[in-house]
Amino acid sequence: MILIKKILLWTIGITITSAVLLILFAFYGNFSGDERVGKIIKISNKGYVFKTWEGQLNTGEIQRGIWEFSVKPSDKKTLADLSAAMKSGYRVSLHYNEKYISVPFLGDTKNFITDVEVLQD
Repeated sequence: MILIKKILLWTIGITITSAVLLILFAFYGNFSGDERVGKIIKISNKGYVFKTWEGQLNTGEIQRGIWEFSVKPSDKKTLADLSAAMKSGYRVSLHYNEKYISVPFLGDTKNFITDVEVLQD
């Protein structure tokens, strides 16, 4: 009986620890990071339970010319910069981090914008 309790407690402890580590990895683990250049063509707030900010960048390529990205809901400055760039019609350079996995309550994509640089040509 004591052995079964120990095994059960160890199993529960390992499961909880693994879940916490997976969540931390999803939040802070970045696969890559770089920048994309183009014109913002869409920014939308979508979702039924978790409202996320999603956008599209027209990179001007013939194939795969539309690049989709997400913005963390707490990043108000980036959202304001994206909105201003879209309304002005200027080309922008979007700096982003690509996550290993998609986190549904943060955004639909794995690409999260960290900075917006307006290129006034």
